[in-house]
Amino acid sequence: MGSRVQALTLEVERDFWGKENCTEVLNLSRPDIVRDIHRGYYEAGADMVLTNSFGGSPVTLAEFELEERAFEINKLSVELAREAAESFADGRHRWVVGDIGPGTKLPSLGNITYDALEAALVEQCRGLIAGGADALLTETNQDTLFIKAAVNAAKIARKAAGSDIPIFVQVTVETTGTLLVGPDIAAATTVVHALDVPLMGLNCATGPQEMAEHVRWLSQNWPGLISCQPNAGLPELVDGKTHYPLGAEELAAWMERFVVEDGLNLIGGCCGTSTPHIAALDGMLRKLGGAAHRPAPVVRKFHWVPSVASLYTATALRQENSYFSIGERCNANGSKAWRERQAAGDWDGCVAMGREQMAEGSNSLDICTAFVGRDEMAEMSEVIRRFTSSVNGPLVIDSTETPVIEAALKLHGGKPIINSINFEEGEKAAEDRMLLARKFGAAVIALTIDEVGMAKTAEDKLRIARRLVEFACDKHGLPQSDLMIDPLTFTIATGNEDDRKLGLWTLEGIRMIREEFPDIQIILGLSNISFGLNPAARHVLNSVFLDHAVKAGMTGAIVHVSKIKPLHQIPAEEVKVAEDLIFDRRAEGYDPLQKMLELFAGRKAADATAKKRAETVEGRLKDRIIDGDRKGLDDELADALAKGIAPLSIINDILLDGMKVVGELFGAGKMQLPFVLQSAETMKSAVAYLEPYMERVEGQEKGTIVLGTVKGDVHDIGKNLVDIILTNNGYRVVNLGIKVPLTEIVNAAREHKAHAIGMSGLLVKSTVVMRENLEEMSRQGVDIPVLLGGAALTRNYVEEDCVRAYASGRVAYARDAFDGLHLMDKVMGNGFDDYLAALQTKRAGKARNEKRTLGTADPRGFAPVDVKYAQTRRRRVAAESAVPTPPFWGARVLEAAPKALVPFINERSLYQFQWGFRKAGRSLEDFLGWAKQELRPVLKRMLALADEQNILKPQAIYGYWKCAGQGNDLILFAEDGVTEVCRFNMPRQPKEDGDCIADFVRDVDDGPGARDVIGLQVVTVGQKASDIARVWFEENRYQDYLYLHGLSVEMAEALAEYVHKRIRAELGFAAEDERDMEKMLQQGYRGGRYSFGYPACPKLEDQEGLLKLLDAERIGVSLSDEWQLHPEQSTSAIVLHHPRAKYFSV
Repeated sequence: MGSRVQALTLEVERDFWGKENCTEVLNLSRPDIVRDIHRGYYEAGADMVLTNSFGGSPVTLAEFELEERAFEINKLSVELAREAAESFADGRHRWVVGDIGPGTKLPSLGNITYDALEAALVEQCRGLIAGGADALLTETNQDTLFIKAAVNAAKIARKAAGSDIPIFVQVTVETTGTLLVGPDIAAATTVVHALDVPLMGLNCATGPQEMAEHVRWLSQNWPGLISCQPNAGLPELVDGKTHYPLGAEELAAWMERFVVEDGLNLIGGCCGTSTPHIAALDGMLRKLGGAAHRPAPVVRKFHWVPSVASLYTATALRQENSYFSIGERCNANGSKAWRERQAAGDWDGCVAMGREQMAEGSNSLDICTAFVGRDEMAEMSEVIRRFTSSVNGPLVIDSTETPVIEAALKLHGGKPIINSINFEEGEKAAEDRMLLARKFGAAVIALTIDEVGMAKTAEDKLRIARRLVEFACDKHGLPQSDLMIDPLTFTIATGNEDDRKLGLWTLEGIRMIREEFPDIQIILGLSNISFGLNPAARHVLNSVFLDHAVKAGMTGAIVHVSKIKPLHQIPAEEVKVAEDLIFDRRAEGYDPLQKMLELFAGRKAADATAKKRAETVEGRLKDRIIDGDRKGLDDELADALAKGIAPLSIINDILLDGMKVVGELFGAGKMQLPFVLQSAETMKSAVAYLEPYMERVEGQEKGTIVLGTVKGDVHDIGKNLVDIILTNNGYRVVNLGIKVPLTEIVNAAREHKAHAIGMSGLLVKSTVVMRENLEEMSRQGVDIPVLLGGAALTRNYVEEDCVRAYASGRVAYARDAFDGLHLMDKVMGNGFDDYLAALQTKRAGKARNEKRTLGTADPRGFAPVDVKYAQTRRRRVAAESAVPTPPFWGARVLEAAPKALVPFINERSLYQFQWGFRKAGRSLEDFLGWAKQELRPVLKRMLALADEQNILKPQAIYGYWKCAGQGNDLILFAEDGVTEVCRFNMPRQPKEDGDCIADFVRDVDDGPGARDVIGLQVVTVGQKASDIARVWFEENRYQDYLYLHGLSVEMAEALAEYVHKRIRAELGFAAEDERDMEKMLQQGYRGGRYSFGYPACPKLEDQEGLLKLLDAERIGVSLSDEWQLHPEQSTSAIVLHHPRAKYFSV
């Protein structure tokens, strides 16, 4: 509706009654327009339309002073759509769905209370139902707490009207992969499932490609019907105007895949789509359905996992190879530390306790704020509000007061757990709580307590469990998987005869309940079993009892996770005594309880999670370097000075020893690069603190090296990492920067009496410059050691070509910064020449080996190739593919919001190759799983920081030209197909049928009327990213420097992918892309994108013609004298559409 209204020429005063942007007022002022728009969609083939009530809530209408007419506006919206539906005489049924938008106030952000929102939505739903809607849809949802309010409001209005119309839910997943307030698709689905709606789907924010991953997730997990209404691609600014790039046929192609592959039940369009899009969808469905006009539903195989959820993520109630742990320390009745913080109003301290428990491994947190003299409801509300936004873990709302539970539920957008119900006072209190659980979509803990008392025997536990299942599941409709029965356990440490078998009976009760009710959850308040023992004994008994309870069928426990030990870490004797106590294995002369007391007499419980601090200040300082811990560093340095340790001794004997350990850990794959930089930051801080106490002495450093990125290369991340590691290991580094000519390098080495020179470079061309530099240095008589490093270098190239180019042969390859450190250590330790001699001996032996084996090669099957002929022979493969028609000729400027690029970030490349995290013995799958948990939050933090400081400014120019191939030449023409505007000479593989880029476009001899089409693009994230990174490097913010540099590199690549996708979309074949983004980023699409400087098109100077055609100066991109793009994080490319055009080497 909105897209069609915006396309019309309407007057604010006449048509909108002065209420600009209030589309709903048209139901009153211009019903003819609304009716005609609906009719247009029906004519295009729609089976149903959404009413013009997206902003029809009284809360939203109040912004236009129309809240008093909300019922009327919503009722009219249905009636107008119904009139359009009934204006057809073909007998086909057409549905009208009452539309409920997300409004302008989100409860999870505190914009509106739950009660006010629900009341407003009830009024909207009353109007929609009164108008005769066939169904209600709450769509474009950005907040799961809003979804609860909307669904509950619809149920209230439906009940009042005596109606049973269905209620549907659609959520909006942003390009960040989550809803606006933070839930991922699994969390949102978990919340919606608990509200008992038959259909869930996606709409708005993105196009179908960005939705593909989430559609697939719903297909594989959601048990109900599925819908999808994408935008016509991601909105873009083209020449200053908003544009949705996805055409009707491409939308239909994507949706066909969703219907056929994922079993979607309802499809449509959202922003940017209009009647041609709907007509294309109708045509696609008619094609699939044949005579029935609509295809039969696909039978999906899905796997629903019963879960609970925080506001952000879902957590399975059945943990694989473990148990569902509920942290017990956020409880005023059980934790002194919590009670003190709550009493003091230290809510940040409370949040810290929650986060600490989650970090220790808890799956969820039990929250109880009840203690004497406090306002439980107010303080529970305060805690729930803070924990919902600040602690990523499902919450257990623990109270004996039903109004307290209700208040908490109205603040929480996740799927919580209510703790608890029982039958101690009959079913009345339990009834009220079950109604709350069903309304707000919560799981329920149910205690085996009835009017008689707490169940102790296994038989009583089972009897009450049966009653709980009947009450909660059969009567109130709670899924059995959401019922968490607590069969209760009691202390076995009293010594009373009546208590001896309580643990045994609990285990037997668990087994009996599990056997009869396999789908329910069984939990325990674990620590009750050991009440009365000292802490050390309790930890052992709790750990052993937990193991047996899990084996008996328990699925969860309320527990202090960090106090639970794996049995293999507990001495065998202690395990045996604990088991004897649990199973009451007393014997003559042996009482396991007495033995337990003896074993742990006088013992204290060690906190296994706390790292033991070194006893000496020397040890603590060394540990701080290793751990990268700067908090309290100055105090301990002051202690070391007060102890009489000389500043230089602190650096050389203590801090550098710590850096040595850091290097060893990195080399062994036990420390990741970002944490190495954290250690370097700590080292830098320590040295800065000590400098005022030191007398400057010549030669104080271990040695001096001159570093520079070679002429023509603007990349400095590798060189700067070497600078960081060497500087913080005691070396003096003269960092000359980028694009450094040889004369400057040699002069600096002489001036500073350098012990070595380091040359760095990222480009393939830079490897040639390095060799030429070495040749010239030989001519000048320079013979000091040279260390070479860079992405394009190989050990073979350095140890063969470069060694030969340098007369002294004193050249070594440094794979990374720590290689550079080890080599400098050899230079200063007089072991460098011996190291090089050993390398040459090893290589000579390898060469002799290779000569001995060459004669065994079978020459048959190898035919001589005329290389000159092969390199000029054109292959006519382009004729295999039809030439698509672009939407325009020439170039356009495109601006993209950074968040639109997030789905295109190659996270594996970012984490492994830019940020330097290693798999460290893990499989790729395990590494990526770890990275999702540990590194994605870093990525989100850096993206937020970049957004806050406006660091990334993505801009692009792209366009289309007619083209043809002539031999190895790729020729670009003006729109007339005759005027040549640019020519690129491309290399060909030196083999029979070798590839050349020019082969993948039509031949020039085919004539002007048969020209092919080529795309050109140049993208940049701007100069500010490099400037800020350089500032952070100079400020010793090494870790942030690495993170920002890596992010800006990958954002430039993401922008290139984004623009390339735009080109594929405009040429009409983006629907052929791989749906999985990771696969798509590995050339999982038709055609190819080629950047200059790579083997298939190696001439960097050819970028001049490309940038001239695109007029790249419009976005601030230019070429240096060495044909390098500026700003640094910029890329350019030519784009071919031919299906066989993929990367190849020449």
